Amino acid sequence: MAPPSAPRTGAIGGGEAPAARPHRPRPEKNQPEKNRPEKKKRDPRRPDAGPRRGGRALPLLIGGIAVLAVASTSGGVYAALTTEKADPAGAESPQEAAPPSVRPGDPVNVATGGQVAPLRRVVPPDVLAVGTASIPAAKINRIARLGRVGDVAAVAGGAVQLQGRQVNALAVDPSAFRSWTPPATAKKTDLWAALAGDQFVVSPDAAQQLQLNRGYQYPVVARTMPKLTMGGSGPLGLPGIDMLVSRKSGQEMGLVPNVAVLVNAPGVDPAKVVKAVGKVLGPGTSVLNLHESKYQAPADGGRSGGYLDLYKQAARSCRGLSWTVLAAIGQVESDHGRNAGRSSAGALGPMQFLPSTWKAYGVDGDGDGKADIMNPYDAIPGAAKYLCANGAGQGGRQLYRAVWQYNHADWYVQKVLNLARAYSARYE
Repeated sequence: MAPPSAPRTGAIGGGEAPAARPHRPRPEKNQPEKNRPEKKKRDPRRPDAGPRRGGRALPLLIGGIAVLAVASTSGGVYAALTTEKADPAGAESPQEAAPPSVRPGDPVNVATGGQVAPLRRVVPPDVLAVGTASIPAAKINRIARLGRVGDVAAVAGGAVQLQGRQVNALAVDPSAFRSWTPPATAKKTDLWAALAGDQFVVSPDAAQQLQLNRGYQYPVVARTMPKLTMGGSGPLGLPGIDMLVSRKSGQEMGLVPNVAVLVNAPGVDPAKVVKAVGKVLGPGTSVLNLHESKYQAPADGGRSGGYLDLYKQAARSCRGLSWTVLAAIGQVESDHGRNAGRSSAGALGPMQFLPSTWKAYGVDGDGDGKADIMNPYDAIPGAAKYLCANGAGQGGRQLYRAVWQYNHADWYVQKVLNLARAYSARYE
């Protein structure tokens, strides 16, 4: 557990805490488009359709290359968007603003030489914004400077054809982007190493419905038609997105730079973030609240896909313990995995356990044979076990004492319990 210290993030539902310093985005630079094949007309007798879900075709549109056009296997829905050039006349270009430097000590390391950096944290996306063309770097930087925005990531994207179907794809840096995916996917190092090696990754729905096999090559039709190897699958956690390719592959395929922006704003009402981001980007941009129920989907075989799911699942192991208490502790301790590194007292992981305490209360929550202090699948149920052992399930004064055992400070207990009430008001 962390020693008494100032909380690391703002509170949900009106808690008082200093704003988190924004993590500056690194917009991709628009590359020149070379050697594009002549576009062929689509046969009107064979309308394009996305992978099926529940037996119903979900159509996608393409024109040159469509930008995240309608729905796909993940169930996300966008307006039909097409583009021939990344920027409309007179728009700010992504090159006009130099990418801000990364903060010293930033936990996500950008890999070079085809290697993928180790996972240091998981960043749950709260809002997804999709433009009709490249979103200017100046606007992305304005989003990063919004009050209490923690992290921002801008990525290239577009609709491509795979196995005769259309799929929405993002082109990403695997070392940085993995932290934005659900914890179970983020921890699959082999998946991200494959992506770093210019293979592609898909959602489980797409892998099943398009009958894709790992290790096999498939032609991907965009503005060019490269043959890419399928490197694996995992829940991507973003509505309407079923495919990831490397930045290099995305540039070769002509995907539109900086067409999508992910925003993490811990402790802020996502609806307010949607409104603020929409104001920055202006009309014509789709801005989605990823906390809405229609965008929530379970990960592998029903396994929890995000931090809120993990808190709820772990709380079931302690009768009488509300998941909101775990969520509050997770927010105060690490901003839900954003600051999971070693504290000044030596605490580690998303729930900030001291290694000595972890030896007694560590849990192998994901059944991989290891109780990993850095893995939220293990750390969150470990926190539930520790609280329960101190009587948290009894509520009242005993809950207060259990939280006090987590961090010996009355201000800490009051902060956690106030946040827990805010979580309950918003989600229950």
